[in-house]
Formats: sequence, structure tokens, C-alpha cells
Amino acid sequence: MNKSCINVGILGWGTVGTGVSKILLNQNALIAKNSGVELSVKKIVKRTLPAAREGVELPVDCLTTDPTEVVDNPDIDIVVELIGGTSESRTLISRAIRNGKHVVTANKALLAEHGAELFQLASEYRVSLNFEASTAGGIPIIKTLQESFAGNQIHSLYGIVNGTCNYILTEMHDRRVDFSEVLKAAQDMGYAEADPTLDVEGIDAAQKLILLIALAYRSNISLSQFYVEGITEITQKEIQYARELGYVIKLLAIAKLGTDNRVEARVHPTLVPERSLLANVGGAFNAVCVIGDAVGPTLFYGQGAGEMPTASAVVADIIDAAKSVQQGVSASISRAWLAGSQSEVDVSPIDDIETRYYLRFVVADRPGVLAMIGTILGNWEISVASVIQKDPHGMETVSLVMLTHSAREKNMKAALAEIHTLEAVKGETKLIRIEEEVDF
Repeated sequence: MNKSCINVGILGWGTVGTGVSKILLNQNALIAKNSGVELSVKKIVKRTLPAAREGVELPVDCLTTDPTEVVDNPDIDIVVELIGGTSESRTLISRAIRNGKHVVTANKALLAEHGAELFQLASEYRVSLNFEASTAGGIPIIKTLQESFAGNQIHSLYGIVNGTCNYILTEMHDRRVDFSEVLKAAQDMGYAEADPTLDVEGIDAAQKLILLIALAYRSNISLSQFYVEGITEITQKEIQYARELGYVIKLLAIAKLGTDNRVEARVHPTLVPERSLLANVGGAFNAVCVIGDAVGPTLFYGQGAGEMPTASAVVADIIDAAKSVQQGVSASISRAWLAGSQSEVDVSPIDDIETRYYLRFVVADRPGVLAMIGTILGNWEISVASVIQKDPHGMETVSLVMLTHSAREKNMKAALAEIHTLEAVKGETKLIRIEEEVDF
């Protein structure tokens, strides 16, 4: 099929949908000049029909409340899903695929849960399912992993992929204020949702990590298979002590390929060296570091959310899909993570990882306590790299802050369980993992 004009239908006209319509309508001539593709917005689905929006002049009868006018419309070539959620979006995307339409989505939660099924369906019906905007907004990390790094074995990747958490941690570091205060400010500014659980508990970052692992290692994993920890327990003390030790705390999504062909996957707060590039990714920005065997370390940086950065990624996918329509082929089928090319890669349990650790103990301020803790750590093959004693807390207790050499997580858990039986140790120990490989 060789069509001169490719028709697009958009499901969802919220923040990102509005941005997509602005680009498609206002930059139509530029898109045609740069890509050779002429695009036309045929239908946009909105749950309730709104008044006209500034900067968007829609064609007559473009808006509808009925999604079937998009997914079942024989004149529409590409369906763009921007409604979010997993139930309705799954049904509509499946229906569009079965109707022979190429699909573009920004729905990370849907792909993390049902990606394998949807890509299998797209492969069966020989249409493309593009999802660049699902991870890190305007950063072209999906296409880079699919295409540019196809000749690399990905050794590891580290992602700051949640702008809300990065904004909160940056503000805590720069303004020296507490988590709760920054979270409220982030909600007031629209950086955080009224219910911020998916962001601050690390779930959003974990969903994005699933997609990155699928592309980097051709392996489908689920949220239940790896360790996820958010930032709600990060205190101003941890921010302060990390700074004194030459580190910055970031919420990282981490994947590494082990020598045993198992993938190490985890999301948690992490100490990264303050001189590293990742440490200096501030505010609501995102960054993904990819280390390949041939290319070495690379870093991709940009806005990870927002109307226009995310819309830019969506439009790039629309153009890709439009080229497939023009050429009569599905250019993305070979790039889908479920196209018969997955390898059998197991996920390493968190207990098996080896890394360095930041530990903060609250202990009785008396001689011999450090020696007792050090002995227990040594018995579990954990070597202390440095230790500092901080000012008394009152009530005759002090903080002991330690950095360890690389140790096994299973051993660390066992050592801490034993340390917590000591009468001199008061309260729970703060533990934050350290990553040195990002120091470039």
C-alpha cells in the first residue's frame, strides 16, 4: 500500500494528547519535509467533549467520545493510545491491532504487564507497536536500544527515569529540606500526583525498567521478580552524610548482565559519586546510562515527562509507523521484544547481588560498640572501608556511618539481623546501596 496521506486517530486528549495534536497540526509541513510523510489527524477521543484549546485548531468533527470511531474506523491507519491504565487500553489496542492498524502508545504500565501478549498479537497481524514515549519521555532510549546498540552486548544500564523522585531528591539535597515538605511542594507544582505512591515507592521506575530490560536482553520479566524500593525512607540526615562522603542519592533503575547469563534487576535509592554525570542530573530531568561491550559507557539526558517532550517521542513513533504504512511492511516487528527472539534470561534475586553499602547505625555512646559491630560484619565477610561518628543525638546515642567494600546482599542482611540483637544498637539501621560504575 502506498498512501500519500496517513490518517491518525488519538485515544485520549489530556496533557500529552494535546501536545501530540499541536505538533501534528502545527508542524505538518515540517514533518512532511523532514520525513517524507504527510499526516492527518482524523479523530480524537475525549471522554467529555471540551471547549477549544489554545494552540490547537482541530478539523471539523474531529472530536468524539466514542473510541470505536478510532479503532474500528477503516480510514484510520495509526492509532495512538494515550488514555493510560491497563484494562480499557489493553482492549482498545488489541482491537486496533486486529483491525490491521499500527499502534503507538506511551503506556508503560500496560506494556510492563501485558507487553508480551500485545507484541505477539502485533506480530501475528503484521503491524507495528511503537512505545518510545513510555520510558524517559523525550529521551530516545527505546529506539537507541532497539537499533543503535543492536551490535552491542549490554553490560549494564542505570536509569534516573522518574522525574518526581529526582525532583524531590534534588530539592532535599540543594535546599536541605525534608521529604514531606518537598513532596507537598511537588504536588502543588504538578510534579507529583495527589496520590504519589506509584512514583515515590519506585513502581513507576520499575515498570520502565521492565521495558528497558526487554529491549536490552530480549527477556520478559514481571514486577514481582525483582527488588523495588522507593524514596520515602530517605531522610535529610542521609542526604547530608552522603554529601559529606562525596556522594549524591538518586533513585536508580538498574540492570546488569552477570557472567552466569542472569540479569540483575533492581530499583532503589543509590549513592552515586558526586563527580559523576548521573549525580548532576537535577530536578525533574531523566537520564539513562547504557554500558555496552563495544560502545562503552553512554549517557542519554533530557526531560522525562511533560506535554511537549513526551509528545515529541509519540510523534516520532507516529512517523515511524507512517513509513511502515507507506511501504506496506511492519518495520517494527523485528524490533519488538516478543518476536520469537527472546533469550532465556533469569533474574538474579536481590540476595545474590554484590555491591558496596552505606550504613548508618544509631548506637549507645560508649566504648566497644564499634568493635562489636565491626566483628559481626567481618564474620559475614563484610569489610569496612571507612567509618565516621556523628554528633550525639541526645539520650546518650550517636550515629555511626560506615561505607563498606563490595559485599553480598545475603551476607549483609544476616549481619544486620545479628547486629540488631546488640543491646547497644538502638532502632533500625539505614542501608543504601552504592554504585561506582556510573563514575564517568
